[in-house]
Order: sequence, then structure tokens, then C-alpha cells
Amino acid sequence: MRDNPVKQKLKKGEGVFGTMAFEFFVPGLPQMCKAAGAEFLLFDMEHSGLEYETLKQLIAACRGIGLVPMVRVPSAQYQFIARALDIGAMGIMVPMVGSAEEAEFIVSCTRYPPHGRRGAAFGFSHDDYEGGDITEKMRIANERTIVMPLIETKEGIDEVDKIAAVPGVDVLWLGHFDLTNFLGVPAQFKSAKYLKAIDRMCAAAKKHDKVLACMTGSDEWSREYWDRGFRLFAAGVDGHLLQNALRQSIGTLKSLDDAKPKRGAKKR
Repeated sequence: MRDNPVKQKLKKGEGVFGTMAFEFFVPGLPQMCKAAGAEFLLFDMEHSGLEYETLKQLIAACRGIGLVPMVRVPSAQYQFIARALDIGAMGIMVPMVGSAEEAEFIVSCTRYPPHGRRGAAFGFSHDDYEGGDITEKMRIANERTIVMPLIETKEGIDEVDKIAAVPGVDVLWLGHFDLTNFLGVPAQFKSAKYLKAIDRMCAAAKKHDKVLACMTGSDEWSREYWDRGFRLFAAGVDGHLLQNALRQSIGTLKSLDDAKPKRGAKKR
């Protein structure tokens, strides 16, 4: 059983950086991300329409290149969480977690008995089709899995201290856009109401020694949230990264085109 280098770095208080995949579920994506410096690739199943058969192939492509595969499942249901783990996910993100009870259930789905309710299947994707001592495999699997409730609702913020206190929760992931929506200040990331909620989340993470995480779309955002204590970052999402790079490149070409002399223009 392989360990999880992302979890090991987070335990040491080090920063870990990767990205999210929403659109480009192609065989080369993991290697492209790894070559660009990503330490993890987080596959979205909540908004993307990604199915498990495709996800299984993508996670297989992460094997052997040192890229940690993680998955945002559609909701806090056992069948979503357990299947993602069984095909090799090393981190599970769950949307809209609003209570300690939900967090406890999520953790239980990621742990084998007697610590949880995860079903047994060995010699398959998650243990690289290898043999070995089953008890030791279960121990490693329990330890290497990163559990990441998304804090993105008013209920989640109200209960964030209790959620952070749940054993087995490793990361509090900020769902910044949804949080502003549920607080009644859509996309207002400088709103006092939103910033107060972030302060509350940061305090809970510090109190219970949990990692803070978020997605970042700009250098300014990265610096601000690093200073707030965030250490796990997804650097944008695949579609937006392509659009931004393409927009910049085409913008440069258009500026060159606009600056050149036009045909038929009279020379002075």
C-alpha cells in the first residue's frame, strides 16, 4: 500500500499545491499537471458529470507518477465515498457539510471496522492489485485518506468549530463562492459578513489543529489566504486555466494586429 505524501506534508505544516479537474478528463491530464508542478489532482463529481468508469482510468493514470488523486463526491452518501476510495482516491471532499454529525458519518465511510463502516475489497485498484496482510492494508488505508468537508453554507460556518473537532476530519475546505451565496452576499469576497465567517473558520482550524484549504484564481488571493493560514491550495480549475492562458495569448496577438499599418492606409 502506497502512503499519501500530501497528507504527510500537511501534517508537517507545509504547503501543498495542485489543481481541480472539471472538464478535461483525458489520459494525459495527470501527467500534464504533474509536469507543471502539481502535487495533487482533485477530480470534481459534483458539478461536472464525471462518472466512475472514467474516474477510475484517470486515477490509474496518477499511479506511479507521484500525483495524489482526490475526489469531490456529489454528496455525503456512502456509495459515493466508498466507490471513490475503492478505485484509488486518497482524499475525499464532500460538499455542503453543515454539522458534526454529517462529518462523523463521512469519516466513518472512509474507515474500516471497527473505526468505521467501509466495506472490504482488496487486491483491486486502491491497493494497486497487490497481495499482503489485510490488517496492515486497512491501517494504511485509514491513515492515508484525507477527509475534507466543504465549509460553504451558513450552517457549516455556524457549526464549524464542532465539525473541526471531529476525529478523522483532516481539512476544512472553504467553498468561497457558495458561502457568499448562502450568506446573502453573492461573490462579495470583501464583504464584512463573509470575512467574519472566514475568521470563524480559521479560528476553528487553529483550535483543533486542522488544515485550511481553498481554491485560488489569482496571485492576490493566494497571498491573502496564505497569510490567513491556508496551506492546501487548488490553483484554479482546468477550463478556467485554459481560457485565461488563451485569452492572454490572443490578447497579445490582437494588440499586434491593431498596431500594424492597415492596407490602404495613406502614408504621410
